[in-house]
Amino acid sequence: MHLVNLNAGVLKMKLISKYFPILVFTFLISCKKEDKREAEIAKVPVVLEVARFDREFATAGPGDIPRLKTQYPYLFPEQFSDSVWIAKLNDTIQQELFSEVDKTFGEFSPQETELTALFQHIRYYFPDYTIPRVVTLTTEVQYHNRVILTDSLLLLGLDNYLGRDHHFYRGVSRYISKGLDKRFLTSDVAGAFAKRMNRYPRNRSFLSRMVYYGKELYLKDRLIPSATDAEKIVYEPEELEWALTNEEQIWRYFIEQELLYSTDTELDRRFLDPAPFSKFRLELDSESPGRLGRYMGWQIVRAFMEKHPETPLATLLKMPADEIFKGANYKPQK
Repeated sequence: MHLVNLNAGVLKMKLISKYFPILVFTFLISCKKEDKREAEIAKVPVVLEVARFDREFATAGPGDIPRLKTQYPYLFPEQFSDSVWIAKLNDTIQQELFSEVDKTFGEFSPQETELTALFQHIRYYFPDYTIPRVVTLTTEVQYHNRVILTDSLLLLGLDNYLGRDHHFYRGVSRYISKGLDKRFLTSDVAGAFAKRMNRYPRNRSFLSRMVYYGKELYLKDRLIPSATDAEKIVYEPEELEWALTNEEQIWRYFIEQELLYSTDTELDRRFLDPAPFSKFRLELDSESPGRLGRYMGWQIVRAFMEKHPETPLATLLKMPADEIFKGANYKPQK
């Protein structure tokens, strides 16, 4: 089995003229339902409280530290004395971090609008969810913790979203730095919410782990419908095109290698964990994007929801992978 190389100038064509009227009618009905749902979601009341701690700290003086510690106790560990924070106020790196964040985000208005829409979608599908207080800060580029979501707080490390080519990210692997862009911020928040709602499977099969990540990505389909698929999965457009073009071959490889029910944890490193590319152990591995197992799990969950569109999201999240897989009758794109 060989994966095919991406040829951006060639698209596979099918003879669908016989079914074209049916397809158009189905598409129009689907769009009408989607428009109606989005109109309902837009009416969901959400008041988003955004605290710009990054700005408050950057413009503070030594005398402001006690006040900030009272307002943001979770950002000031007790083991550190005030002298540590005062020294940080005068640190040139901290000052540059704030300057670069301020140039990139300014008043944060576009992001606040996106986050408000995200939480409207969350409240629509999960009415009992409590909207957290949003606190923006700098983290000295701790990109692994750029979004922290708790029951009451959403902490956003804005210095992790300055653009993949920013000089702060020199030395950071390219497959990581490509996601350090503000266009991925809302997608990351949606992903953090999905992780809180989506339990990691006890079943250790590769299929279960694929579907776990597929559920997370499908939640993004519903929660940030205006985002592109590339933004949801944090791919470059050409990486997404590679996955689309090779979907049938990827699936055939998983089947022929009998990977679906394997419990080999190495499959995580090969196809699920963040990586510069996926590892089929073929010559063209370096041409592939990483995390293709997540992409395939996404397509399985999408196939299931296309066939069972009335399934509530909360129900979907609780369903075992085998049930979703059987109900999906997944057929990869050719």
